[in-house]
Amino acid sequence: MAVWNLGSINIDNVYRVPHLPAPGETLGASDFSQGLGGKGANMSVAIARAAARVAHIGAVGVDGKWTVERLMEYGVDTRWIEVLKDTATGHANIAVADDGENQIVLFSGSNKAMTDEMIGGALAEASPGDTFLTQNETNGQRVAAEMAKRLGLKVVYAAAPFDSIAVQQVLDFVDLLVLNEVEAEQLEENLDKPLAALGVDDIVVTLGAKGCRWLNAAGQETHVPAVSVTPVDTTGAGDTFTGYLVAGLDRGMPMRQALGLATQAGALMVTRLGTADVIPDLKEIEDAKLG
Repeated sequence: MAVWNLGSINIDNVYRVPHLPAPGETLGASDFSQGLGGKGANMSVAIARAAARVAHIGAVGVDGKWTVERLMEYGVDTRWIEVLKDTATGHANIAVADDGENQIVLFSGSNKAMTDEMIGGALAEASPGDTFLTQNETNGQRVAAEMAKRLGLKVVYAAAPFDSIAVQQVLDFVDLLVLNEVEAEQLEENLDKPLAALGVDDIVVTLGAKGCRWLNAAGQETHVPAVSVTPVDTTGAGDTFTGYLVAGLDRGMPMRQALGLATQAGALMVTRLGTADVIPDLKEIEDAKLG
């Protein structure tokens, strides 16, 4: 099968700082690096590194051609990434503190310039039983989710960056919803109903150092414990988790097994500084012997 990922592509500017800057504070950085990022790109790389086929649907500016080449190097099918002449590539300025916490300023750029024609052209190549994945860093999510559902794809929505309205717009088409603990609480509050009443077959709530919980259509809840590691940088860990989860399911793993693999991948990711360029592959996870 294959995963079709409508997702953001960013240029990540990463600054290492002693602590996250306070309002009005000018803070010197001890290190700087630039790399491939964006929740969509991170997830595509994670899916590819988890040995699943992934086609990325997205857009970059002329300044971001190198990001497309990088995705291709990592095994991502990039034929449905458009290069737009009049729009800058999305980018993120990321401050990473010594304790591993991060702070991000994001510019959407070309990620919000997707057209229905671009999305439709890509999904026309999909097959029933494939997986469609999207997040909240591009436009066109509802159109794409509805189209994917109509074509017989399994629809996965990673509700980040969180926006209740964005979630509600795609909820009727979603088979698997992935969100963190805070986002889950906000969604329940905004909709005035528990997650179990949303009508989604599977919901995964990530809990950070406490692991994650999985709610299935039968109302059963399963807790998957975290793997204990010393964090260096939490940037991209959630994207790595989601990418590995989707890849595992696409490869035919049972949900519990896919969650276990995703938990190990996310744990290894937080021990590394960076985003898409340092997402681990299956061999690295096996060699690390986590959990």
